[in-house]
Amino acid sequence: MGRPTGFIEYERKIAPDRTELERIKDWNEFHHHLKEEELRTQGARCMDCGIPFCHSGVLINNMASGCPINNLIPEWNDLVYQGQWREALDRLHKTNNFPEFTGRVCPAPCEGACTVGLNGIPVAIKSIEHAIIDKGFEEGWVVAQPPKIRTGKKVAVVGSGPSGLAAAAQLNKAGHTVTVYERADRVGGLLMYGIPNMKLEKEVVDRRVNLLKEEGVTFITGVEIGKDITADQIKKEFDAMVLCGGATKPRDLPIEGRNLKGVHFAMEFLHANTKALLDDKHAGGNYITAKGKNVIVIGGGDTGTDCVGTSIRHGCNSVTQFELMGKPPEERTPQNPWPQFPRVYKLDYGQEEAKVLYGNDPRTYCISTKRFLGDAEGNITGLVTVEIEWKKDDNGRFGPQEVPGSEKEWKADLVLLAMGFLGPENPMLEQLGVDRDDRSNAKAEHEKYNTNVEGVFAAGDMRRGQSLVVWAINEGRGVAREVDRWLMGSSNLP
Repeated sequence: MGRPTGFIEYERKIAPDRTELERIKDWNEFHHHLKEEELRTQGARCMDCGIPFCHSGVLINNMASGCPINNLIPEWNDLVYQGQWREALDRLHKTNNFPEFTGRVCPAPCEGACTVGLNGIPVAIKSIEHAIIDKGFEEGWVVAQPPKIRTGKKVAVVGSGPSGLAAAAQLNKAGHTVTVYERADRVGGLLMYGIPNMKLEKEVVDRRVNLLKEEGVTFITGVEIGKDITADQIKKEFDAMVLCGGATKPRDLPIEGRNLKGVHFAMEFLHANTKALLDDKHAGGNYITAKGKNVIVIGGGDTGTDCVGTSIRHGCNSVTQFELMGKPPEERTPQNPWPQFPRVYKLDYGQEEAKVLYGNDPRTYCISTKRFLGDAEGNITGLVTVEIEWKKDDNGRFGPQEVPGSEKEWKADLVLLAMGFLGPENPMLEQLGVDRDDRSNAKAEHEKYNTNVEGVFAAGDMRRGQSLVVWAINEGRGVAREVDRWLMGSSNLP
């Protein structure tokens, strides 16, 4: 550690963003980098704690505390401070196959668990990670590294999201011949079509996929296992199967008026928008447009925020976002102590943009939608909501209760349902006979990943349910190790 008192001497500084009014005019990423000297100063704020919680990667109150892939954060922070960027990149790649993804889209539970944050402002870990990997690509340090020896074993990975890509990268590194199947027309899963371009430019995804191709991984797109090819056929052709299809079944809102035109799942909206952007820069009109419309987004998570940001870039007339839960506090409460992930009020990029455009945060809290309203042609025209309070009912159970007399009608031309996901949706699991857990996910123990079907493993959101990209990478790496061990009797994969 270069400066034991760095966290006292230097204030936290994160990479600046392009201004809201500038960035909503295009679909490009909006984050800049700090200057190199500023990054070195930020690295100096890391204390190299005796017991660093930043890379603990544990669940506390069902939320990540510290880095789920156990990034060697104090080590590469110090290396950046020392100006040893190549060495910092090597340390970063030891635990993370895709820091260019996590450095852009991860909510940084590492920073929530940073010891400086116990009584101060945490180290800008995410900005430093992002800068390390981008510098690595700029300097030409990140190159394909195909394995020197092949084992003769063939592995099929179903799904090319972050867990599938991580599993493929690690299994290929072990010398196995890996084929990745993706039902969409482009590789990347949610990295490609679930996360908008302004958060993760698709050239960044393609760049890593091309490296994996150079290393020997085969990708087959436009093929859905269980539909276009039976799962049994894949199982017969390969020595092992790794199921990383994701938890892609959206949570619906089956209320009056649900079938009206103009009510869509968030992923329908986001997927079609990104595909149209990549296909022809929206020239063909093959997407759900928010232009000139009053948009209401039901759901307050990252997907809801992406719907807000996308609607604004389309040129919507207005955008409102409904949250079932109450507004978070400005600071940690005693019930949310360090090193838990901080559940505090913040403006994400979409809310920042809406506030600049319309004058206020677009979110409305403690609100529930009762019914959709439509016209004679079956088009959505509005919806009716009711305010809720979170309190105990007569049986002592805590939950949402409607506030009498609080019904309100809202105008809406487009409603986007962003209320999370319920589990896997494709027939592959049924064809294979894979057992499900009580949440309908593929049943497989964490850190073992084997299903009840011999030679079939499951990882990522398909196994654990909707989660973070960094957890998906964790599981992709973990399942690769277990598949390698199952195939070869032992494994040198981390």
